[in-house]
Amino acid sequence: MLGRAVSLFEDARAEVLPERRRIIAALAAHPGRRQARLVGLTGPPGAGKSSLIADLAPRVLAERPDWAIGVLAVDPTSPATGGALLGDRVRVRFPPGDDRLFFRSQSSELELGGLGRHTFAVCRLLQHLFDLLLVETVGVGQSEIEITRLVDRTLLVLSPHWGDSIQLMKAGVMEVPDAVVLAKQDLAEAGRGAAAIEAELARRGGRAALHRVSVRTGLGLDGLGREIAAMEAPAGPPLAGREPHFFARWVAGEFGRSGVAALEARGGPAAYLAGVGDLEAAMAAFPADYRLWVNN
Repeated sequence: MLGRAVSLFEDARAEVLPERRRIIAALAAHPGRRQARLVGLTGPPGAGKSSLIADLAPRVLAERPDWAIGVLAVDPTSPATGGALLGDRVRVRFPPGDDRLFFRSQSSELELGGLGRHTFAVCRLLQHLFDLLLVETVGVGQSEIEITRLVDRTLLVLSPHWGDSIQLMKAGVMEVPDAVVLAKQDLAEAGRGAAAIEAELARRGGRAALHRVSVRTGLGLDGLGREIAAMEAPAGPPLAGREPHFFARWVAGEFGRSGVAALEARGGPAAYLAGVGDLEAAMAAFPADYRLWVNN
C-alpha cells in the first residue's frame, strides 16, 4: 500500500493531483501521524552512503525502538539510455519482517543538484508516516547541494580516497554539511585521508562535526546512531517553508525560463502557493496561468 502511495506522489499528471491532496490532508489530520526528522546523506560515488544507512538505521532503532524509519535513495539516471540501476537496493538490506523500516529508491531523471524530480513530493508523503526519514542523494562531487534545501541535518559521507587538500578546497559541498562522516576507516590509508579532511574543516572554521566510522568493524557507528536518535521532532510541519523553493524548481523544470518569469510576475512562489493553498493545488493551477501569461 505504501509503495503504491509513493508511486502516486511520483506521478505529476494533473488527474492524480486531487488524490494526492486528499491523502496529505487525511494524514495531516490523523491523530496517530508522526513528525519526521529529515536527515540527508550526500557524498561522492563509492563513499559508502548506502552501506552506512543499512548499518545505521538498526542502531538508531536500538536507541528508539518506538520509531519507524524510512529511507528514500536517489540513484543517477543514465543520459545514454534513460534508465537507472537503483543499485542502493543491493546495499540496503533491512531485517525481514520489521515493519519499522521502509526503503524506496527512485531515479534522478537527470535532475541536477543530487535530488530526483519527485523527491520533495515523496518526502511530503513520508514525513507523516515516519519518525526519521533518511534521504540519500545521487553521488555528488563539488556543487550539488540541493539536499540542504530539503532536510533538517546534512551528513557528508567521504571515503579516504576522496581528493587531496586542493580538491577539498574547491568542493563547495564541504561548506554545507552539519557533520562529515569519514567512512571506511578500517582501510590502511584512512589516517592520511582523515588528516586532509580534518585540516580542511579547521580551515573552514570547524562548524561541521566529524565522525570516523567503519561499517566493517563498527567503529563510530553507535555514537552516530545515538546522535541521530537524539534529534528533536520539528515544532511544526517538517517541511514547512520549503514548498516555495521546490515549487519554483518544478516550474523551472516544466516551463523553463519563461515559466519562472510568469511565476515572478504573479508575486513569486511563496505568494502563489499562499494564494492557491498547497503544492498540488499550485501544480494544478499554474499551467493555465502560464498559458494566460504567455498569450498576454
